[in-house]
Amino acid sequence: MKELVITRPDDWHVHLREGAVLQDACRDLSRYFGRAIVMPNLSTPVTNVALAEEYYAKIKDAMNLLPRQFSPLMTLYLTDKTSNQDIIEAAQSEIVYGMKLYPSGATTNSQSGVVDTQGLFPIFEAMQREKLNLMIHGEVTDHDIDPFDKEKVFIDRHLEPITREFPELKIALEHITTKDAVQFILDSGDNVASTITPHHLVYNRSDLFRGGIKPHLYCLPILKRSSHQIALLDAAISGNPKFFLGSDSAPHSIQSKESACGCAGIYSAHAALEFYADVFDQMNSLDKLEGFASEFGAFFYGLPKNLDSITLIREDWKIPEKLPIGNEWLVPMMAKETAKWKVANP
Repeated sequence: MKELVITRPDDWHVHLREGAVLQDACRDLSRYFGRAIVMPNLSTPVTNVALAEEYYAKIKDAMNLLPRQFSPLMTLYLTDKTSNQDIIEAAQSEIVYGMKLYPSGATTNSQSGVVDTQGLFPIFEAMQREKLNLMIHGEVTDHDIDPFDKEKVFIDRHLEPITREFPELKIALEHITTKDAVQFILDSGDNVASTITPHHLVYNRSDLFRGGIKPHLYCLPILKRSSHQIALLDAAISGNPKFFLGSDSAPHSIQSKESACGCAGIYSAHAALEFYADVFDQMNSLDKLEGFASEFGAFFYGLPKNLDSITLIREDWKIPEKLPIGNEWLVPMMAKETAKWKVANP
């Protein structure tokens, strides 16, 4: 197959950040995605509807001069102080599509995240009642837990009780990385689904350490061993609507990645769909890409599919060594490597 036409895809998990970085992140994402669920972990977290409206306006302003725009779907940042009134206002908002749970200290700008998950059960009950979606960064933050086990421990310790207590709460376990997470999603009800990133499909932890530590492949949740990568690949191409596209693209400058304490995140917005297409092609499953990229996420969130389409063509092209991001530069995913697919009509 040399050409593939699919319904315009959506990105159900992305970081746009703020300030000078925002416009360039929007530039790349708007190339062909129709909608994007925007993460709320800014330097000042987006914890209520008023802050979400401010951020939404900044995103729309950043897209003013772009050839095309995507629709930002906003999320609010859960904290131990989130109130029932916050949930009611979020459910009534026309721009907010869910609440994001970050365990405190789990990833970038998560210091204000949740310390006591069980203490939020009254909030989860309110979310279930108001039919408000819950998105979860599923890792524990205990220092005595191996970094490669933090997702599994979170599922066993926190997510299983949440899904048991709130069987009607719609939950997206973001950026899953383990065969344990895949199995949990498969064993759960239709109210539980997950996103899978391109970098967790393309790389495993051997890539992170091959030839020395690769700071631009450092992400959270961290890359896992190849057996977990294989489980993710099988889930992505399975045609099961519980698994869908969420790039978790996160812009970080070269300086912030190549530092004494480099930050976590991989930038893929420049070619995320092309990376997914290459993976599905290698797995002889291009016929499953449209469901994964363009249908299952919309179905899960109760939204219609996009009405237009895009065309992917099989054509080699070189990923740039670096890309401008705000006033700095970043190293994108697969920098200096060759992509096998290209969007022909973004």
